[in-house]
Amino acid sequence: MKPEGLAALERRLAHDLVCLNYPPPNWVKPRAHPKARHVHDVAFVGAGTCGMAASFALMREGIGNVVLFDRNPEGHEGPWINYARMATLRSPKHLTGPVMGLPSLTFRAWYEAQHGDEGWQALGKIPTRMWMEYLRWYRKVMNLPVQNDVAVERLTPEDGLIRFDLRRGGKPDTAYARKVVFATGREGLGGPAILPAFAGLPHSHIAHTMDDIDFAALKGKRVAVIGSGASAFDNAVTAMDAGAASIAMFVRRDDLPRYNRFKQIVYGGFMHGFAQSDDAWRWHSLYQVMGDRVAAPRESVLKVTARPNYALHLGSPVTSSRMVGREVELTTPKGTHRADFVILGTGFAVDPSLRPELAGFADEIALWRDRFAPPAEEPLAELGGFPYLGPAFEFTEKHPGKAPFLADIHCFNYAATMSHGPVAGDIPGVEVGAERMARAIARTFYLQDRTLHSRDLDNYAELELLGDEWSGLPPSPRRP
Repeated sequence: MKPEGLAALERRLAHDLVCLNYPPPNWVKPRAHPKARHVHDVAFVGAGTCGMAASFALMREGIGNVVLFDRNPEGHEGPWINYARMATLRSPKHLTGPVMGLPSLTFRAWYEAQHGDEGWQALGKIPTRMWMEYLRWYRKVMNLPVQNDVAVERLTPEDGLIRFDLRRGGKPDTAYARKVVFATGREGLGGPAILPAFAGLPHSHIAHTMDDIDFAALKGKRVAVIGSGASAFDNAVTAMDAGAASIAMFVRRDDLPRYNRFKQIVYGGFMHGFAQSDDAWRWHSLYQVMGDRVAAPRESVLKVTARPNYALHLGSPVTSSRMVGREVELTTPKGTHRADFVILGTGFAVDPSLRPELAGFADEIALWRDRFAPPAEEPLAELGGFPYLGPAFEFTEKHPGKAPFLADIHCFNYAATMSHGPVAGDIPGVEVGAERMARAIARTFYLQDRTLHSRDLDNYAELELLGDEWSGLPPSPRRP
C-alpha cells in the first residue's frame, strides 16, 4: 500500500479532533494581578514529551489558558538530540506514548504515513533522532503554546499566584500563573549526580553524560567511564565511534545489573493502582524495581564489549581522583588507573535543593523520608529523597501550614515515580499520568471557584421552551 503522506494524516487528525470537540471552550475563571499583563492558569517548566502531553490533556479538559516555557531552541526540547546518545529508544515501537487515545496522533501513524505498513513492519526500535522529528510534528499539529529560549530561573509565591522570574532570549522577564507544572523529564527534581571523588577535577578533563561533550576531541584519548547504567554504555559507544584509543569502565558492584524490572510494571493495573496503594506497598514495589539497579539494554552492552579497546573493572568504585600532569589518576580498591578524560555515567540526583527555580522553599517540600520509615530489609536511601506528592502530582508541605502554595506546584517528571509510578518520565506511561494530573487540576480549579460557577448557574437564561410550543402555557419569562 502506498503511504498516504503526512498531509493526508494531518487532515484525518484534524477531523478526529473536531469529532472530539477539541479544544472545548475554556471554562476556568480568569485571574488578574496588578504587575502582570496576563495570568496563566497553568504554566509549564519544560516542553518535552511530558510537558506536551500534559498540556494537551489540560486543554482537552477545557483548561486552555496554558503556556510552556522551554530553555532550549525550538525543536531541541528534551534530551533527544541534546544528551540522549543512544541510537534508538529503549521502549518498544508499539507503545503509544503521549497521544491521549488518538490513533492518528501515534508515532506509528506518523511513520506509516511516510513509509507505509511494510516500512513499519521492517522498523526495529525507534531511532532517537526520528522520535524527536515526531515530537516536532506533534507540537505543530496540536498547536501547543510553547515559548522557546525562555529559562525559568526562579519561582516565588506572590498574592495567591506563582511568579516566574524568566530569562527570555537572554533578557530578564516575569510571568504569573495559578499553577506550575515542573515537566523536566529525567533530569527531574535535581541534577547530575556528581560523586565527591571527582569534585576536584577540572572541567577540561571530566564531564557528566548530560553535558555537551566534544567527542571529536576524544580521538586517540584514553577515556574512563564511571557507572554501568544505560547512559554510561551509550557514552562509551559514542566515544569509541569518535576514535577514542581505549575505554575503561569502572563499576562499584561485583556484577552488572541483569534485570530491567521497569518492563514488568508497564500495564494498566500497575499504572492506575500504584498511586492508590499505601506507602508501605509503594515503597516495596519500587524497592523491587530499583533495589538491584536497572540493567543497561543488551544491544548497548554488546556494542561496547565487542570492541578490543574496552576494559570492564567490576568491584572498582573510584575512591579518589587527581590530576598528575595532564592525566587523570583514578584510585580504586584494586589499584590506580590513568586516563585522559572521565565521563560520569552516574545518573541524576533527586534533590529539590539542586533546582535554582525552587530556591527559597526547597527545604519545605516533603520528601518520602519525612513521611515513611522503610522496613530494615528494604533499605534504599535514594528512594527516601523523592518528593512525597499528592494525588495531582502536587508537592506537599514538610511542615503543615508553613508553605501552602506548594499545592500549586506540580511535579510531573521522573521524581514523581515514588508517589505515582512510572507515569511522568517514561514514554509508556505518560498518557496515564497526563490525564490523571489534568483531571485533578480541573477539579481543583472548579472547587476553588465554585461560588462563581454557581452564580453563573443562577444567572443562566438561555430559554429551552419559548412559550409557543402549545396553548395553555404562560408567556416565557423576559430574558434578562
